[in-house]
Amino acid sequence: MSRTGDPGRPTPESLRFAYGTNGLTDLRLSDALALLADLGYDGVSLTLDHMHLDPLAPDLAARTRRVARDLERLGLGVAIETGARYVLDARRKHHPTLLDPDPEARGARVDLLLRAVRVAADLGAPAVHCFSGVLPPGESAETAWRRLADALGPVVVAAGAVGVSLAIEPEPGHLLADLAGFHRLRTALGDPAALGLTLDIGHCQCLEPDPPAECVRSAAPWVRHVQIEDMRRGVHEHLPFGEGEIDFPPVLEALRAAGYRGLVGVELPRHSHAGPELARASLRFLKDAERAASEGGIRC
Repeated sequence: MSRTGDPGRPTPESLRFAYGTNGLTDLRLSDALALLADLGYDGVSLTLDHMHLDPLAPDLAARTRRVARDLERLGLGVAIETGARYVLDARRKHHPTLLDPDPEARGARVDLLLRAVRVAADLGAPAVHCFSGVLPPGESAETAWRRLADALGPVVVAAGAVGVSLAIEPEPGHLLADLAGFHRLRTALGDPAALGLTLDIGHCQCLEPDPPAECVRSAAPWVRHVQIEDMRRGVHEHLPFGEGEIDFPPVLEALRAAGYRGLVGVELPRHSHAGPELARASLRFLKDAERAASEGGIRC
């Protein structure tokens, strides 16, 4: 696939591409937003972290207002992500989780999600991303599923009250690891309108039984946020486009055909050292794949 040419701005039927700030952690947030706007991105997937809109530092509301002004000035949409590795625990990655046996620890994660919902509402973001966490040692799966539903219940209510979707991501290795797990949680919570799905295209390639494009079609009614990167079957490693096995034109065509109008956010959290160049190359790749889809699904 050619990686040359102006990525361009979207046509009415084009998808809206974003880039995740967890892949731009070497940049100040203001610099990252300016970069994405200059490259032609439609939005940003903003991970709340200590270097980018710290959700635990003082004056969150005031800092959020400054980000809102930047987003408006640059013409960028936004989705909120909560996958920061050490924002709650400086020594344990992604801890505590919604499955933690300690109610106080679980409460810290719930509080983070409630803060994220408020940030999303203040920024006009339609979705807040989250995940379940890994099954704790010695805990039964049944107990963990009940704990997950109980923890997320008030967050879903809070999100619905401000018109935001809580979009949970099936994460390889987590309790909620696949689309079947999402439907189990959705059913347990009574199918609330404010609960949606973060669909990670690479994760579909990694472990779902169906190809990624079919995952898009089957999950479309619940998709509220999309993450995208390349990946190989059975290997949970986020790869730059062209380094994995995914055939992207059918995936993008499936999203377009489903009428998805949220952001499609590139997620390369282990490549921040090359973030600016990968952001440029990723948008060119996705725009070329989108054109290929419209011309008949040529493989990229």
